[in-house]
Amino acid sequence: MVIELLTSHASVRKYKDIPLSKEDVQELVHAGQHAASSHFVQAYSIIHVTDPKIREQLAELANNKRQFLTAGAVLIFCADYCRLAKAAALHGKEIDYSHAENMLVGAIDVALFAQNVAIAAESKGYGICYIGGIRNAPAEISELLGLPDGVAPMFAMSIGVPDEANEVKPRLPVEAIIHENSYDTAKYDELLPAYDQTMHEYYLNRGSNQKDTAWSVQMADFLAAPRRAFMKEFLAKQGFTFK
Repeated sequence: MVIELLTSHASVRKYKDIPLSKEDVQELVHAGQHAASSHFVQAYSIIHVTDPKIREQLAELANNKRQFLTAGAVLIFCADYCRLAKAAALHGKEIDYSHAENMLVGAIDVALFAQNVAIAAESKGYGICYIGGIRNAPAEISELLGLPDGVAPMFAMSIGVPDEANEVKPRLPVEAIIHENSYDTAKYDELLPAYDQTMHEYYLNRGSNQKDTAWSVQMADFLAAPRRAFMKEFLAKQGFTFK
């Protein structure tokens, strides 16, 4: 049953006009908190955006009006060392979260936490979509949400009652993901062209937004140039200097 839920995931970007209550959100977040956390630091926080004006500003900054303005709930997931600094201060101590390892711990904690929230939401019949566009304007969004030093927005998530049913995208074959004992690059020569054919057929025949392309073409174009090069400077401003 759980595996069926996991393998049926498809992003939802169109929702019915049915808001989630604060109690609904708290239930999902509580489930999210039970994800694994490195050394139990729980280096994450959520901003639950309920103010329509703030949602409108976020929609502009993230260039994602449809989801920010129509979802039943909008959550901003942040890596958070501010709370840990406060915890240390209770004992007259200071922490150093500037190192790259601490940024990795925060980012991984947030991702694990968020995926639990997503699965909990889908188990209750909601749809979800991750929104990386929150990193289009991290400084402006941090100011809008009052994020202190030690806190950085990683992504947003829209949650709501689906008003669409998207097809599940075919994933890479398991053989492309699993390497036994050592990394095997040779198998990609066969597996990637076969997967391209699968994705090409999917894109041509899906219910909406059809296109004539393949996965490797999209990845080559997507990763050909730097994206959001300002993130390093922004993270340094928030105290993550990658020592």
